[in-house]
Amino acid sequence: MRRSASRFRKIARAAPSLAAFGAVLALAGFGGGWWGARHADGQKIAYTKGRSEPLKEAPVRPAPPAFQAEVEHLSKAYGEPAGIAVSEVAQGWTAHALGDETFPQQSVSKLWVALTVMQAVDDQRLSLGQTVVMGPEDRSVFYQPLASRLRASRPFEITIGDLLRHALIESDNAANDRLIREVGGPGVVARTIASKGLRGLAVGGTERDVQTKTAGLQWKPDYGTTWIFKQARAALPEDVRDQALTTYLTNPPDGATPDGIVTALAALKRGELLSRASTDFMLGLMGEARTGRLRLKAAVAPGWTLAHKTGTGPDWRGASVGINDVGLLTAPDGRTFAVAVMIRQTRQGAAARHRLMQGVARAVEAYWRDSGQAAARQQQAQARAATQAGL
Repeated sequence: MRRSASRFRKIARAAPSLAAFGAVLALAGFGGGWWGARHADGQKIAYTKGRSEPLKEAPVRPAPPAFQAEVEHLSKAYGEPAGIAVSEVAQGWTAHALGDETFPQQSVSKLWVALTVMQAVDDQRLSLGQTVVMGPEDRSVFYQPLASRLRASRPFEITIGDLLRHALIESDNAANDRLIREVGGPGVVARTIASKGLRGLAVGGTERDVQTKTAGLQWKPDYGTTWIFKQARAALPEDVRDQALTTYLTNPPDGATPDGIVTALAALKRGELLSRASTDFMLGLMGEARTGRLRLKAAVAPGWTLAHKTGTGPDWRGASVGINDVGLLTAPDGRTFAVAVMIRQTRQGAAARHRLMQGVARAVEAYWRDSGQAAARQQQAQARAATQAGL
């Protein structure tokens, strides 16, 4: 028996009701360095306010108390700020811990760029088959497999559809940045998010702009060559890097709330954001994602599927920033859960991060299994009662 499933059943028996997670601490600045960055609390802000009315008019259902308790337990047990949100797509309830705090998304923000591209496809402003020419000016920073095709400084053609594949399946920063350019810039992405009534989501700019500022630099074309960027970053005084990172963590330009992410993913799954064809295409790419094999994906049970996107930020002073995995977990019976697990900054090693994310996936499976068994028992009892009433 898995540990999370066992704990979930214990809580289900012992806790008839539990309160939602308490208020978030106020944003405060405590100077630079690890201490200042570590204690930069998340803000309760929505980077994109969206429409004044909710995305879908429906009463908010409370999450099952025992499952809410398990989510809170997993977050607290991690020992550092870890935001978790799980939304049942059909029923609409959300269980969360630190769900309304803002966390840096890192590459999770590629989802909202892809959403904007697919909206442009639906509007016939772009097509998946149209080609663009990429040249040396399209280099970004960090992981960008497409940059290997630019080593000879020779432009090449690539379709919008293939750029999306590189961005969502491989998390290619050069592909993502070019897609932002094709839709008209970060402002267009922000307006698309807002027009759909989504809250608590941001992109903040291209990967090369966000990442260089986070390091304490301003983008230069030479930084598209990774070793040049890393050399420039290494040459910075430590206090400059400390302050840049503290600024980023205090108010991340690519920030999002776990609640905002699962709300958006659930709406995407329900077909409320894009056409059916565009929805299926985007979810299909998310289902092929090759990153984060030891995160949520490692705990996906037989018969389940996962369509997801990871985010991984920089390391500095023995800590890692923006360690995330978000996606849609679908059970064998088709029941789907939108999941977001986000870590702002952590000194814990990869094994602890993986345990947290895998624990959330296993808790979802345990809840699905136990709730299905409870429903089956209820149906059997009703059938027996009906039979007895007819005698």
